This record gives sequence, structure tokens and C-alpha cells, in this order.
Amino acid sequence: MATGQKLMRAIRVHEFGGPDVLKLHSDIVVPAPKDRQVLIKVHACGVNPVETYIRSGTYSRKPALPYTPGSDVAGLVESVGDHVSAFKKGDRVFSTRTIVGGYAEYTLADEHTVHMLPEELNFKQGAAIGIPYFTAYRALLHSARGKAGESVLVHGASGGVGLAACQIARAYGLTVLGTAGTEEGQKIVLENGALEVFNHREVNYIDKIQKYLGGKGIDVIIEMLANVNLSNDLKLLSYGGRVIVVGSRGPIEINPRDTMSKESSIIGVSLFSSTKEEFQQYAKALQDGIKAGWLQPVIGSEYPLEKAAQAHENIIHSGGTVGKMILLLQ
Repeated sequence: MATGQKLMRAIRVHEFGGPDVLKLHSDIVVPAPKDRQVLIKVHACGVNPVETYIRSGTYSRKPALPYTPGSDVAGLVESVGDHVSAFKKGDRVFSTRTIVGGYAEYTLADEHTVHMLPEELNFKQGAAIGIPYFTAYRALLHSARGKAGESVLVHGASGGVGLAACQIARAYGLTVLGTAGTEEGQKIVLENGALEVFNHREVNYIDKIQKYLGGKGIDVIIEMLANVNLSNDLKLLSYGGRVIVVGSRGPIEINPRDTMSKESSIIGVSLFSSTKEEFQQYAKALQDGIKAGWLQPVIGSEYPLEKAAQAHENIIHSGGTVGKMILLLQ
């Protein structure tokens, strides 16, 4: 190891597999920002389900090994590379992507993926913006083309993406319904924009939704677990309704006839397919939401960096997720 190099703690993945492949190292060299890059001292990093799929080796995108997971960090600018004019040392920022991974004390990000974190939000909330809010915005307004006056059902509304979708939908004038699996989750969904919430662990909850709708259908369904819910979703839609698939953990059998009479659509969404220009558009809309006061990330479980493996275990296997899971680094 060369002398004079600053070292940091970071999680490294040397092989794809279960949560136990997340290894804490304390001898990782702090990277130096190159042209149009920003070095961030990480205070908090969001944990997202997609990071568990990538870690297991089952996701379509596989990083080169070894790697550090994590894209959604919040912290302070430590230094900047050449031709960076938008940020300076000490700025409060959050990121939507990183170059070297966010489960670390420092991370590098391209300038265009870094955004100022307004004083209204703390670092934990800043780390909860990236994938959840940008995904929810893309799903609701880009993919579903949701508009004021329409109805939306957020299926699995108590997690990070779900609560983001509730807040965005309410702010844009949609009527919001949600589902959650715990009493605490249902309460938080109601506090974050939903007019009514249903317990998706109850056997007859679909009947309750249909009764509540009084024969009308739902215009948009934001679906976090399509492999369980997609068949029922199709029955709940209005004419021209859209199911937006944000998450799925396996296959499901559906009857295509359920789409025919209503001329409904099933649309997949992937945040990683967004263009640079779309990311900038979403960022502006969401920063306006922070200033307007409707974008308020709800923080759930918090873990120190050394408990990253436990966080990965819990985000998939502990039912009834409430709020955004984060790693704390400072």
C-alpha cells in the first residue's frame, strides 16, 4: 500500500451469492475525483431491493467483481474534479448513482448524478430520495402518464418506493389508494397521501377494494410484487387502465383475456433505462417537491455499515416493510 493514501471502510463483494458475501474492509483507498466527478463524504446510504438482486447474481446487470453496492448516498462534498462548477467542498448533496458504490465512507459520482440537498431534509432523508423517488416519478408520470383526477392504487405502499408514489400522486392531483401488510404500515400510508388503505394480508382484501370502488375500476396500479398480484390487478383496472410493474420476484400465470375487454396495459419500468435528460427532469420536479414540502422521505430501519448483510437479509425477508431502509456512516 502506498504511503500517504487515505483509507476508508467499505463493503466489498468478491463473489455473487447470499447476504454473507457482503464483506466489510477497512483498507480501501479513498478514490480521487477525475474530470467532472465529485467525491462525497457519505453520511447515509439507502438500501434498495435491487441491490440484493445484483449481489445474488440474478439481475440483468452484473458488475465486475469485486465491487461495492449502493447508489443513493447523502453527505458532504469532500472534493471535486476538473470542470466541476456546480459543487464545492462542504456542499450538502445527494446522489442518484455512484461510480464506485455507496456502501462506503466516501464515494465518487459523476457531476450530473449529484444534486444539492436542501436544508429542509436531513442526510438520512437525502439517502432515501434516489431510487425510490426517481422510480416512483418515472412509473407514475412517465410510464403510466398519470394525471390529475385519475385514481391510483399503490400495491405495497409502505416501503420506500410506495410512500414516494403516494406523495407524488397526491401532489399531482391523483386519488390515492394503498395496500400495506401491517397496522403501522397502513397508518403511515394514510399519513402520506392515501385516501384509503387495505391490508393485503387479508384473504378478501381484493373484494374490499372492489366494494370501496363501487363498480368503478382503478386507472393506474403501481405494482411492487407482480409475481403475486398481477392477475388480481388486471381485474381491478378501469377501461384503459395501466398496471406499472416496479417489482417482481418470479413468474405468475395471468389470463390475457383480462386485458382485452378493458384494453388495459401492463407496463414494466426500469429506472436504469432513463436518459440523462429524463433524470434531470425528474430531479428538478423532485427538488421542487422538497421546496413545496410534499416530498418527505419516511425513514424505516437504520443499520451501521458493518450490518449491511443483515440489512440485505431483512429488506427481502422481513414482511411489512415500513419506510426507507438506510445505512448510517457518520
